[in-house]
Amino acid sequence: MIKITQKLKDKLWWMIISVDYDYSRITVADHELNADTLTLWLEDKHDFKNSLEECLQVDLTTKQFAKVIRAENLNSYEGTKMHPKKNFIYKARIEINEPIRWYQEDASITEQQWAREAVVKLLLTQLVENEVADVEIW
Repeated sequence: MIKITQKLKDKLWWMIISVDYDYSRITVADHELNADTLTLWLEDKHDFKNSLEECLQVDLTTKQFAKVIRAENLNSYEGTKMHPKKNFIYKARIEINEPIRWYQEDASITEQQWAREAVVKLLLTQLVENEVADVEIW
């Protein structure tokens, strides 16, 4: 689960409304990853912006980004392992690398894009599900 501030919730809702609730229109215009933060600039595919200042800036900690990568199994694959002492084979998830190192060192450009899109999808899903759950039904 990603921590979303009230200010970011309001901006995300504004973006959702501006795309007529068509979430597929929301795209990552640009991104930046440093030691502490992943920054995504979001925009409407049907209304491209001239500068990043016009886009919605979303900042996540690298810890939150790592959780998304791990939860989506992007840095691992289904494989078989042999038990070190009992000599039997079993299926398991095999981690390629730690999530952020995988993103920076091992992931292809396409896989990096999938990771960023997974963050956007999770943000929007979490926002909508939490807001709907908060609404009281009379």
